[in-house]
Amino acid sequence: MSASAWSFEAQRGYFSHDHDPESWDFRATTLPSLGLLERNYPTDDNLWAEEGQASEDVNHNQWSRFLRFILHLNEEGSGDKRYKLFIIIRHGQGLHNVKEAEVGREEWNRHWAKLPGDGVTTWLDAELTPKGEQQATEISAIWGMGNIPPPQSVYSSPLRRCLRTTALAFAPCINSEPATVPVVKDKLRERLGVHSCDQRSSRTWIAINYPNFEIEADFVEEDELWKADHRETLEEHAARTKELLNDIFTHDESQSVGLVAHSGAIMALFDATGWKKVPVAAGAVYPLFVARTRLT
Repeated sequence: MSASAWSFEAQRGYFSHDHDPESWDFRATTLPSLGLLERNYPTDDNLWAEEGQASEDVNHNQWSRFLRFILHLNEEGSGDKRYKLFIIIRHGQGLHNVKEAEVGREEWNRHWAKLPGDGVTTWLDAELTPKGEQQATEISAIWGMGNIPPPQSVYSSPLRRCLRTTALAFAPCINSEPATVPVVKDKLRERLGVHSCDQRSSRTWIAINYPNFEIEADFVEEDELWKADHRETLEEHAARTKELLNDIFTHDESQSVGLVAHSGAIMALFDATGWKKVPVAAGAVYPLFVARTRLT
């Protein structure tokens, strides 16, 4: 069933990010326990009853109880409404981010973003800077801290800065047994067109450089979506993002899903789910609890 048959709505009351301002003077960063609020869930009493102990005698951490609550919602509900926790990661600092900061956003958009580089640095399908690599590596230490479990499945944009962020941020999961296999999704990429940093490399390049990743079946060899003369609008990007969400909700049974993406892609995700347009810092992890509901 197409994405137009469903609505996608971010849920409130679970994370402190509910209070993030919708302002370019703010950048959301990774919070302790990803900002998960200390609260009770309707499933807590059942959990304690199953174990035959009083609630004060059972040590169930906030994250395990929250994920159990999501599982309960999906098991008890009908197919008309499903829930997933998306753990969103914005890639670490990229070479293009450095150039934009140097020349300013207006000059970047007017001139430099349309070029592959400046003769010293190349930002065509931009790679991470050393700082960006460090930011991505630091994410890998989050899993297990404060009992935060890694997402059950992981998806990455096909752009190089996201692929590298995924490899570093989820290194413990990718290199463990059973291994997490990140899936490369074209619909998760940055806003399409004009900016050379958003033109992806070939399927062959990705397969050679990231052999532990899975590339989605209909992923073509060369980039056929990026256009030099048309920049995708937010509305077009949000529509593409709803198709991505519908694909994941339909084909992935995971309760928690990792998405490694871009600032513009995250804004499109917020727009598609009715969330505030909250800027997210490079290398930050941001949770979004989403319900998909069938339209009547």
